[in-house]
Amino acid sequence: MISAGIEGPVARMVLDRPEAHNALDQEAMRRLTALLADWSERTEIRALVLTGRGRSFCAGAALGDVAGQDWSENPLTALCDALEAFPAPTIAALNGGAYGGGVEIALACDFRVGVTGMRAFAPPARLGIHYDPAGIRRAIDRLGAQTARRMFLLAETFDAEALLATGFLDWLVAPEALQAKADEVAATASGLAPLAVRGMKRTIVELSRGALDADAARARIRACFASADHAEGLAAQREKRVPRFEGR
Repeated sequence: MISAGIEGPVARMVLDRPEAHNALDQEAMRRLTALLADWSERTEIRALVLTGRGRSFCAGAALGDVAGQDWSENPLTALCDALEAFPAPTIAALNGGAYGGGVEIALACDFRVGVTGMRAFAPPARLGIHYDPAGIRRAIDRLGAQTARRMFLLAETFDAEALLATGFLDWLVAPEALQAKADEVAATASGLAPLAVRGMKRTIVELSRGALDADAARARIRACFASADHAEGLAAQREKRVPRFEGR
């Protein structure tokens, strides 16, 4: 159901259940969350790419789990929280449609690359389900309250062009160009100063959650100014060359 690995500075996760549109059962959600927790400790990872196999990116929770399991402690929310808080930039390479919880998984990533012909919708209102507030908050933060209303209160289906227009997608490419574009974004993120990128990502997440630790943010700022990477960035600018950041 899931394949994952690390290639140099880039970690990769592939949802691999194409016959079920890459729907995730609770066990798969917990496995992904645990893997993200493990990879969060690996400072050599400078970007993470999440994609799917087949015609769809992800159909969210497997329907059997929706009807037959206890969701009082929502493993999908835990997975999306872990993706959102992952220290390095995350890129959702949307190989196809995103449905239900798959929409939130995509929104939990920092950047989204979509393909022409894809679509996305969140169907809770069609099923008599109140979506988890954390997911609604994520949609409001990324897309704005009015688009979130269209998504959750009308269960509207968004085509690729609408996803780009609403800001759900950062880039829209032909299907055959998806991997190259995701790799380009990952390479850009990987080439920047890791302490600065990780520090600013944490600040962005805390601000979006209304939970900024101002003292910790100031400590991150001081650490970046005192880092070898800051000295390297200045030296590379003076010498008109590409910087070689080491994350220290």
